[in-house]
Amino acid sequence: MKHSFFYRCGKSIVAIALTVVLLLIGNLPFSNAAIAANYSANKFNFNKAPQTVTQLPKPDPVFKGRVGKTYKDSVPSYPPPLKAPEGDPNVLIILLDDVGFGMTSTFGGPVPTPNLDKLASNGVSYTRFHTTALCSPTRAALLTGRNHHSVGTGVITEMGTGYPGYTGIIPRSTALVSETLKDNGYATAMFGKWHNTPEPAISPAGPFDRWPTGLGFDYFYGFNQGETNQYYPTLYRNTVPVDPPQTPEEGYHFTTDMTDEAIAWTRNVRAADPDKPWFVYFSTGAVHAPHHTPPEWREKFKGQFDQGWDKQREMTYQKQLEMGIIPPETKLTPRPEEIPAWDEVPEDAKTVYTRLMENYAGYMAHTDYHIGRLIDSLEQSGELDNTLIFYILGDNGASAEGGLEGTFSELASLLGIQLGLESTINRLDEIGGPKSEPHVPVGWAWAMDSPFQWTKQVASHLGGTRNPMVVHWPQGIQSKGEIRTQFHHVIDVVPTILEAAKIPEPTEVNGIAQKPMEGVSMVYSFDDTNAKDRRTTQYFEMFVNRAIYDNGWMASSHFGVPWDTASRYSDFQDAPWELYNLEEDFSQANDLAAQNQEKLKELQEKFVQEAKKYDVFPLDPRFAERLDPKLRVGGEPPTSWTYYGNNVRLPEPIGPQLFPRGHIITADVTIPQSGAEGVITCAGAFSAGWSLYVKNNKPNFRYTVFDIGDVTIPGTVTLPKGKVTLKSEFTPDGSKEGGGTLKLFVNDKPAGEGKLTRSLFRHGLEPFEVGRDSITAIALDYKDKGKFEFTGKIDRVAFNLK
Repeated sequence: MKHSFFYRCGKSIVAIALTVVLLLIGNLPFSNAAIAANYSANKFNFNKAPQTVTQLPKPDPVFKGRVGKTYKDSVPSYPPPLKAPEGDPNVLIILLDDVGFGMTSTFGGPVPTPNLDKLASNGVSYTRFHTTALCSPTRAALLTGRNHHSVGTGVITEMGTGYPGYTGIIPRSTALVSETLKDNGYATAMFGKWHNTPEPAISPAGPFDRWPTGLGFDYFYGFNQGETNQYYPTLYRNTVPVDPPQTPEEGYHFTTDMTDEAIAWTRNVRAADPDKPWFVYFSTGAVHAPHHTPPEWREKFKGQFDQGWDKQREMTYQKQLEMGIIPPETKLTPRPEEIPAWDEVPEDAKTVYTRLMENYAGYMAHTDYHIGRLIDSLEQSGELDNTLIFYILGDNGASAEGGLEGTFSELASLLGIQLGLESTINRLDEIGGPKSEPHVPVGWAWAMDSPFQWTKQVASHLGGTRNPMVVHWPQGIQSKGEIRTQFHHVIDVVPTILEAAKIPEPTEVNGIAQKPMEGVSMVYSFDDTNAKDRRTTQYFEMFVNRAIYDNGWMASSHFGVPWDTASRYSDFQDAPWELYNLEEDFSQANDLAAQNQEKLKELQEKFVQEAKKYDVFPLDPRFAERLDPKLRVGGEPPTSWTYYGNNVRLPEPIGPQLFPRGHIITADVTIPQSGAEGVITCAGAFSAGWSLYVKNNKPNFRYTVFDIGDVTIPGTVTLPKGKVTLKSEFTPDGSKEGGGTLKLFVNDKPAGEGKLTRSLFRHGLEPFEVGRDSITAIALDYKDKGKFEFTGKIDRVAFNLK
């Protein structure tokens, strides 16, 4: 083929330029020389860049073909698909919620967990594995491989205060393992409880970069907050709110649903690509309150806890000794004086307490059953042998947040309302059902943490932080049914995954330099019972409960109790420190502080060093105050809100913040000639919430407060047809209960009035809505009408603080 003069000249110029480059490369550093050599070999690859496997996403592949003037004299080179290292395992993290060390049969407890037993008998069980003592912090640490304060999650996301260790926002410099695995060829999905998105971002406006799908998960099906109603969950598919596929009457329960979703997803991935490994983070809402348990599972435990918590704790301890779960010299720690002895509990109270525990046990057994379905699915598909499973029994110890008497509604307890024993006695048969939100008494939580002191939130003691874990991977672990006693922490899971998958720790993700991981791999211990611990130091802190572990010793300082947040307002600087030699004292039973002041001082200084290193300071004992959304909105909070149309749904903290403050709700609506009914706007749930709605062509207002301050204010004026303005106005009476007067208006004319004896600043788990009440009916007189969508037209709803 003949070429033009300019083409031949251009070709000569390129050749001369290449010669100059080649003459220069001997004086270049190796990396630049490599670039020049690649340039010479691939003359059309002008953008060749140095590649390192620790930069994620990986750079675009180099074009290795040839581009001519037409396709006939060109050679294609299609970019190869991103592939994981050959033979990489699937990875499945199963994280349960609020499970104590001594709850499951696998670790000596009273609740049969045959599916966990099966995994343990074919894997290895870690009995000195630790969490952070609370939900969001453990999850952030688990997924990043870094300490919870290092990733801004020193407390739950709803309590972020703006200090580096307490923003509630995982930094971009600490990428999640989901991002690392996805960028190395894995399919990724998350099912269940997330609880790591900053509260202001849980809205249709996002931003969605810190939702699961923005943090490396291809798919998300679950809920974003710390808990949800298991019969009527506040669900999202990716970032879109969705309704549950069934009702409780049709057999719906979220644990069943999320298991179905996980099974379907793993099968679909395998059908689409037989060789692609997957990562699933399977995080149940169970057994966190509300303890929602199908009746057939509650019945399995009828009468099994009549012996009470003191005896049950002793029985668990003896079983743990027999099974070799705890060393033979382990002591059973005594009951704290704050918890009553079972023998001192009145008989009517015992009836309530045992029923609550039967329900709680059924919740755990039900959860293990559905996890078994997921495991069986993997076995049936032939994937189980090369699936690396971490089955973690809790993100903290058993929860004492139900109070000394337990409760029919743990949401009431969290909001500072103690319903009292009588309320539970009157609704005994409803415990565990859709109209309950139950939680066990403190005594049962303490019993489920046998043989340790304390419970969830108490990071100073092992009852709050020591959660057993089973690791199962037949293709990678030869040991079967063995116990591992190496000291490890939840931050060690990610380094373990990366080593097992032959994937290096990333140094850069999405252009952001990464902080080094703070965890250490546990792979060394998989097949070596006697391997020396590789984690020698670990700090703990939660709500000022703090501890430091260092080479077998632990110093601990306990402050307040989880069920009485008022107990946290004394000076925590005066809280005493204790000292334990964990090499000889598995359960923290023998305080050596008085005998070894020098060692205690050494560890106290070590705690300060670690606290400074990992952004633990400033220490903060506050609880309710840190739930105030004003701490996280930036600047002054709004005093007015306006919404348009019949279909608005937002998490309550993102919507109007009305009660117990004075306010006016103004709704401009259009009533058709046939009349209209339905919800204008509402927030909250059947147990606690408010609703402005139209029934029988009249406005109504309903306020519910856990059956102790429920009020319905009926309208007295029939709505005219056409354009109508409805209004409700609340004027507080100044009482500490948040009571006041609520008036209704139709076109500015009085249309009803009533008294609220109390009101709340937050109403639980369900959203704020305009145009419907989509989850559980707040008002009894529309409980049989589904979502009770407004059949007229909503032009605008405005909310203004007075």
